[in-house]
Amino acid sequence: MKKIGKQTFNIKDDVFVRDTFTIAGKKEGEGPLGKEFDMIVDDDLWGEDSWEKCELKFQKEAVKHLMNKNNLNKSSIDLLISGDLLNQITSSSFAARDLQLPYVGVYGACSTMALTMGLGALIIDGGFADNIICVTSSHFCSAERQYRLPLEMGGQRHMSAQWTVTGSSAVWLSKAGKGPKIKNVTFGKITDLGVKDANNMGAAMAPAAYDSLKQHIEDTGVDYDLIVTGDLGTIGKSIVNKMFNEDKKSIEDKYDDCGTIIYDIEKQDVHAGGSGCGCSGTVFGAFLYKKLLNKEINKLLFTSTGALHSPTATLQGESIPGIAHCIGIEM
Repeated sequence: MKKIGKQTFNIKDDVFVRDTFTIAGKKEGEGPLGKEFDMIVDDDLWGEDSWEKCELKFQKEAVKHLMNKNNLNKSSIDLLISGDLLNQITSSSFAARDLQLPYVGVYGACSTMALTMGLGALIIDGGFADNIICVTSSHFCSAERQYRLPLEMGGQRHMSAQWTVTGSSAVWLSKAGKGPKIKNVTFGKITDLGVKDANNMGAAMAPAAYDSLKQHIEDTGVDYDLIVTGDLGTIGKSIVNKMFNEDKKSIEDKYDDCGTIIYDIEKQDVHAGGSGCGCSGTVFGAFLYKKLLNKEINKLLFTSTGALHSPTATLQGESIPGIAHCIGIEM
């Protein structure tokens, strides 16, 4: 039995995070991680005629560049696992159409990066694949159009609102090689404390992050050097810290959030920070992965967070279900 504790799967065989490739938008390139991204695209459309087509191009090019960088051909990739924020995960499916790789599409909202990596690790550990590429993306303009209001309206943004990251990250998992290894995977439970405000996603997702982090730490007993959540932003991050402090189990000295890492909160006017599938994806690929490679840290708990709502459900008065998936990675 490879399950440990209540919710965690222990990866017995080696599953290496072999490499990553990240593509970021202009605003992201102007932030603190600007020099870390593999590619920065200044044009919100990247030569396409819609934001949605631009987003699928982000995904497709991230995978292509990752494969070219490592001399991987299509026959060596057993599976592509991907997802995004748009209806019917069209960015992922249309990119997979062009890539012509065996494809599994998943929807985890902004938790997708950790979700795909967790599923990929289990599939490799189970002996069903040797090489898997996990990829996700988001785009500020396409997400705003779908989940909030058309940009053309010029609506005032709430101070609790976050800025959806324009970016994509592709991650190569393999049973062979060297580098950081995925050791433990905790898939979260839906946590919903009744938040209905789509302009306050950090508050909606924070309880799920707390629940998954607490369970992963209890299940594994690992003392991590760094714990990072996906896109809670300043508000959600403070809530998670408060919940752990109330438990007398503070993680404050080694905890951060991708939504507060990717932008300069004060200078870039992103209100409560970054969000979107591309937030945790690009921060992991461009920043956290390099920290592991450079041995600045040896044990990382990477946790992507997601809000599993829809515009229709929100308009019908439903609250926002939160989810968080934890990936324990060690050098």
